[in-house]
Amino acid sequence: MANSFDNLTLLTFINLCLHFQSILTVGFDHPQQPQQGVTLRTTLENDLRITPGCDIFKIALFADLHFGENAWNDWGPLQDVNSVNVMSTVLDHETPDFVVYLGDVITANNIAIANASLYWDQAISPTRARGIPWASVFGNHDDAPFQWLLEWFSVPGIPQLHCPSSNISYAGKEECDFRGTRRMELMKKQIAFNMLSHSKNGPKDLWPSISNYVLQVSSSKDPQVAVLYMYFLDSGGGSYPEVISSAQAEWFQRRSREVNPDSRVPEIVFWHIPSKAYKKVAPKFRVHRPCVGSINKESVAAQEAETGIMKILVKRSSVKAVFVGHNHGLDWCCPYRKLWLCFARHTGYGGYGNWARGARILEITEQPFSIKSWIRMEDGSVHSDIILTS
Repeated sequence: MANSFDNLTLLTFINLCLHFQSILTVGFDHPQQPQQGVTLRTTLENDLRITPGCDIFKIALFADLHFGENAWNDWGPLQDVNSVNVMSTVLDHETPDFVVYLGDVITANNIAIANASLYWDQAISPTRARGIPWASVFGNHDDAPFQWLLEWFSVPGIPQLHCPSSNISYAGKEECDFRGTRRMELMKKQIAFNMLSHSKNGPKDLWPSISNYVLQVSSSKDPQVAVLYMYFLDSGGGSYPEVISSAQAEWFQRRSREVNPDSRVPEIVFWHIPSKAYKKVAPKFRVHRPCVGSINKESVAAQEAETGIMKILVKRSSVKAVFVGHNHGLDWCCPYRKLWLCFARHTGYGGYGNWARGARILEITEQPFSIKSWIRMEDGSVHSDIILTS
């Protein structure tokens, strides 16, 4: 690669933030305040319920969207538009009851403005526009520090940049802020201005880990009767190491015993970066039984350490499956002891890899209880059907 900017690249870079506001608002819905007449959600963790008269609760998993990637050129914003199209296709085909954003919602290391939650708003816009509730966990890119590109320094001095105000209704400018938006702030904005969001900060004593919480899916016949518990854990990365800490593992053990003391109710778990257990079960070449999936194009990029969460999960009979993202070239489910370890499917056009995009779907049946899963692709096709309960 030549060690200098061409005129088009330099011009694009100089106008990075001057054009940023129009990039953010094209094709997306960005309510920064609750709609008139709508109150913020204040209900507790039992407000998800299988629709009365229906025996099924369906969940769509959107993984590795990477909004805001390469925001300084034409390629980046186009990928965000393509990602919205993928999510819209999946949502319209599947009409899920719930959506899980499985980390790396944004590529913070490419975002030069202080309020990266503007990109987060874009990512949730297809779900919010359809009135579907959602929850999220953080990935390693969601609060990663801004990463300067070496080639930017091949010109005699970086041009003075201007960024739009964090209040997008204000047309003025302010200095760019390359410090990024931390997990706590991203979660705060997601919760405060989205009544459909079921995401939570989690216990303060697990900091710097955010997004550790549990949600209950209730019976269609009785809202007080739990059908499923969904646990969300922050697997780190970005502003701190890629790990589920021993404190988080202890929190899960304690919390699961509180809400499900006899392990009678089935449980599933979501986090972003696969644990080292995924490496143990990974297919060597093609995906083959007992694993189910369609792509196995890279090695598992696991967390930096294993501090006890997997030992707790395998001993708990009610845990049926764990779902992760992170690896864009993997979409399989494989058995591990008495539970399943599953990847989602790379949903976003941001991030590495050119594999076809899609989303993992979970279908929870109340009576008799079962968890069925498949992958819905951007072109509308379906593959990799699997039953995750026996």
